[in-house]
Amino acid sequence: MDYDSDSSIDEDFTETGVLLGYAAEEVVEDTISHLGGWPTWLDETTPPPGDFANCKVCNQPMLLLLELHGDLPDDFPHNERRLYIFGCPRKPCNRKPGSIRAYRTVRKVSLESAPQKKQEQKSEEKKAEAEPSVAPKPQQDLGASLFGATSLTSSVSANVNPFSSNQGSSPGNNPFAMPKTATSPTAQSAQSTNALAESFADKVRISSPESAPAATSNAVTATKQTPESIGAQTPWPAQSAFPAPYQKFYLDADYETMSRPSTPTVPENVTIEAMDVDEGGGVELKDTFESDLDKAFMKFSIRLEHNPEQVLRYEFRGTPLLYSYADQVGKQLHPGQFGGGKVTTTATGSIPRCEYCGAGRVFELQLAPHAISVLEDGREGVGLGKDDAGMEWGTIIVGVCSQDCAPQTLKQTGWREEWAGVQWEESK
Repeated sequence: MDYDSDSSIDEDFTETGVLLGYAAEEVVEDTISHLGGWPTWLDETTPPPGDFANCKVCNQPMLLLLELHGDLPDDFPHNERRLYIFGCPRKPCNRKPGSIRAYRTVRKVSLESAPQKKQEQKSEEKKAEAEPSVAPKPQQDLGASLFGATSLTSSVSANVNPFSSNQGSSPGNNPFAMPKTATSPTAQSAQSTNALAESFADKVRISSPESAPAATSNAVTATKQTPESIGAQTPWPAQSAFPAPYQKFYLDADYETMSRPSTPTVPENVTIEAMDVDEGGGVELKDTFESDLDKAFMKFSIRLEHNPEQVLRYEFRGTPLLYSYADQVGKQLHPGQFGGGKVTTTATGSIPRCEYCGAGRVFELQLAPHAISVLEDGREGVGLGKDDAGMEWGTIIVGVCSQDCAPQTLKQTGWREEWAGVQWEESK
């Protein structure tokens, strides 16, 4: 996404299509999405395969970092879905591949009939041919329709959070909100797709790019078996097998806003002189400064300073904010290191393809460094003690299957491991 072209809110602020998550100790509206704590499952009778619990380095159970209620009714109207990130807290595993893992779970709530769909398409085509063309209707004000605001500008300039749960606000404004009519997981799964839960991902759909086309015929052939096709597996470990969990925090959300930088004014009585190159023919101070600092990290830090308490950045089919261009993930997603390239995370981009179905993966979310401060606050002396190394990542980027591959049997729950691109803090 080109953030230079983001829509303006007013003269001093710019809003982007990125939805930010903030840690909250109290329940906002959604009781599913949270940092830390113990995970809950979409279907309690179908937990993940037991090996999904373990770090790939030490083969010991990991801790939950994030559980996200990730329904996307516009993109995948027949699926219920959740996303998870787990991390190993043990010191020997720190900074090693496989110590942080991401998962997606999906359950079909309805099945589309292909013959019926084709018949409906033919009917629509005939209807379009018979009816005279009409002028397109004015575009709907999405801010007013979703959030009850007269306009997007007025709602933000008044410093009102459209996702807040203040008294008097309309129900369902929080992107993590659960459907008011749901009484149990069983009842929820039986609802029609129009009544799917309004989740974090559900709200972000208004600013997400259009759905990518289906995987092309020349897609890489998947070779990895799905968990449900393998059959009986090692069960998910009991809670007693895990280290003490991180404290649980619920999630609140708002779209990212950034203040516009002010143009400094130079007093009339001040003269600015160009800096001389040193006598030895050395480079200018600007070049020296830029050679010593990673441009990506500078951009990353400046961007996060606009909303320093964010713990999560969400933009399905969007673009991640890279912590570095120089590490393995940075080179993979931004091959034009130090300015000469574009972050590629579309279904045909640089994120590895889905190992289960062969479709391309797309960016969905990333954890921001403030999540470490939130989760580790007061954790000293808890759990692993001296072996608890503390988290040292700069960001965790999650890429998911663009087709949301899942079991095709109604009500069957499937599990998929997704791509977790970890950018670690610079070594000191």
